Amino acid sequence: MPPDSKSVLSQIASIEAEMQRIGFWQAGPLKPEQYQFSEAFAMDSMAFSQWLQFIFIPRVKDSVASGKLPSKSQVAAQAVREFDGQQEASHLVSLLSEFDALF
Repeated sequence: MPPDSKSVLSQIASIEAEMQRIGFWQAGPLKPEQYQFSEAFAMDSMAFSQWLQFIFIPRVKDSVASGKLPSKSQVAAQAVREFDGQQEASHLVSLLSEFDALF
């Protein structure tokens, strides 16, 4: 059974707040060319935290708005790889794991 929209948006808000708290939230926009990516998680054009902010979070919000939530999410596995050894990101990784568990 898919998660309810309220739970998804609440978890996204927690992820967003944590990214801001630990300084992973970028104040300005990306350069237009950074949206031209071909690799998973846009690894060829932006940092993972940028992908979370500018690609993942907006797509999740759009999915909720359209009523077409994904059937699964596996973003936490990439977060573990990207933030390995970064103690300040441990709660963010936990929040992303909780997000994945919703699906």
